[in-house]
Amino acid sequence: MSISQVKPPVKITVGAQYIVFNTMSGEEWTENFDADVSKFPTVVNVEAADQNDSYEDYASGGIYDADTVTQYTDLTAEQIALDSQTIAKMKGYNTSGGAFLGGGRRTRPFFAYGVPVIKKDGTKELRWYPKCKLVENTDRTETSEASHKTQTDTLTIRAYPFNDAHDVVAGVDTGDSTYAGITEEIFFAAPVMTLEAIAALIPSGSGSTGTGTGH
Repeated sequence: MSISQVKPPVKITVGAQYIVFNTMSGEEWTENFDADVSKFPTVVNVEAADQNDSYEDYASGGIYDADTVTQYTDLTAEQIALDSQTIAKMKGYNTSGGAFLGGGRRTRPFFAYGVPVIKKDGTKELRWYPKCKLVENTDRTETSEASHKTQTDTLTIRAYPFNDAHDVVAGVDTGDSTYAGITEEIFFAAPVMTLEAIAALIPSGSGSTGTGTGH
């Protein structure tokens, strides 16, 4: 058995965030989304934290079975600016253009949240979280001073499982030669939820739809 050295590229920055609202059936999530995806180049940082349920089954004096299941993923996204109408919609406010009524007992809508991670070698990891809700957001404004001071707010977004396998994220690593032709514009044009849907994004002539060939 041989040993091969792997040197993954380091992360450089997070890219813009992508948001598109779900076409819900009443209060239920569906696999359909609005036609227009909004791109916001406002992200300072994003942290994804899986909330897992781990278990161990014991039998005959030993561990018979053990596993870890992801219940949901919390995304904490710090923003240098927030679009007030998008936030109002995320919170389920009653809106009319820039006017809104909020704070009541309203169901918050589902939406898909996308974000790219850009690496030093120019490749990207592109991620869609298709079934999300806004859990909370900060809204703090400070007085201006003589010197510039960046003011940021934070969105906490919860990504829920969107299929029977309890998957919460669908993504692609463009460092794999099979998927090198998939750009941000292609990937974030609409949410994807299957490996087949991701393979269908590969531009003609840029790769195969089989197993990836590596970096």
